[in-house]
Amino acid sequence: MSWLRPSRWLPALVAFALLVLIWKLLADHDRYLLPQPGATASQLWNYPGLYLRNARSTLVEALIGLGIGFGGAFLISVVMSQISLVERALLPLAVALNVTPVVAVAPALVVAFGFGRTPKVIVTAVIVFFPALINSLVGLRSADPEVLDVLRSLNANRSEVLWWVRLPSALPYLFAAARVCLPLSVVGAVVAEFVTPGSSAGLGTLITEASANSALDRVYAAIICLAVLGVVLTILITVIERRVLAWQPSRRRT
Repeated sequence: MSWLRPSRWLPALVAFALLVLIWKLLADHDRYLLPQPGATASQLWNYPGLYLRNARSTLVEALIGLGIGFGGAFLISVVMSQISLVERALLPLAVALNVTPVVAVAPALVVAFGFGRTPKVIVTAVIVFFPALINSLVGLRSADPEVLDVLRSLNANRSEVLWWVRLPSALPYLFAAARVCLPLSVVGAVVAEFVTPGSSAGLGTLITEASANSALDRVYAAIICLAVLGVVLTILITVIERRVLAWQPSRRRT
């Protein structure tokens, strides 16, 4: 397997070792800036259930928000690609939503939906919505014009053009959006946990509580968990992308 070759994993291993070394040097210089790597590792080793439980809560919020935001963005982009009037009407609203600071809206979401998971899911969905919308729209419009002309000459309807041409052409863009939106959904869930009062679980809540108690080792242990979540999700979507897009000539050459 290609991933077993040292050229695949050795650079990342060296970079990780250098990062840990720099971390150790900074922690030795100022213990109020960073905890010792060993103390952070001890947190993860001694309290795995605490971090797994909170990571699971954050992951569930992230995936639900991702599904709602990405799915809604894709459906809207399909309509936009078919009806230009809808694009002219909705795209400015999407831009306005993207530039609106979601952190400022989060307390209002708590008032409207309570202290449960719903406000966090909404915040996450809003954060991933715009990049998913733009990538989906560009992908649906990336179909080969000559192929579209052939289908029109055969009297293919919009559904047939969408299914047989536009969707396959959009797949690389959809996976590119997924590579951005998956880690972004984790960030969105954590931000929502930061700013949404009443959170009882989640890595964002754990970081907030640990920061209030000046427990830097616990803060950075939770940050490492978030980094691992982001890396695992990115690797997962990359593997799926290679499987699904194996038919592309560029994929077969890599």
